[in-house]
Amino acid sequence: MTLIILIITGLISFAAFSQPAIIDRFVFQPYAIKHHREWYRYITSGLLHADFMHLFVNMFVFYSFGQAVEYYYKGIFGNMGSWMYVLLYVTSIFAANVSTYFKEQNNPTYRSLGASGAVSAVVFASILFNPYQPLVLMFAIEMPAILYGVLYLGYSYYMSKKDFGDNVHHEAHLQGALYGMLFTVVMKPQVLGGFIDKLF
Repeated sequence: MTLIILIITGLISFAAFSQPAIIDRFVFQPYAIKHHREWYRYITSGLLHADFMHLFVNMFVFYSFGQAVEYYYKGIFGNMGSWMYVLLYVTSIFAANVSTYFKEQNNPTYRSLGASGAVSAVVFASILFNPYQPLVLMFAIEMPAILYGVLYLGYSYYMSKKDFGDNVHHEAHLQGALYGMLFTVVMKPQVLGGFIDKLF
């Protein structure tokens, strides 16, 4: 499923690079959702990316962690594991954008796109299963996943409260990360106990 999601996202993103009309039609735009009932934009925006680097980073991280989470999900959900994994990914795109919708629903100029919220959900779901897995940042700095998670949440929260004009949807990153953990624990509460055991 990880590979299928990656291929679909890549193909649609590549098509949109040369056809702005695709972005206009499917980008996350709260105003259009509220006033034109275009609810599909919640999900389709996760299939679009601003440029090749945006796409590459998101899909590289997604592929790196997605396979592990899909494996873990198959272990805890059995035959439904792959479908629960897809449900995590799809619903996290929606969850990462909910608060932005309410803040920007009357702003006709606001637009955002990308799978970052869903990717954050997958990364943080993986931290639940293996909190001390080593992560290497920028190919140089190694740290345990749980430390990365704390730093990432803190950074995303701080940046979401500021307006630095960096065109990064930090709030979606934060909410996607939290949702990834919440979804997994709600669907399989025993995971929380296992996480605590591994942590301490």
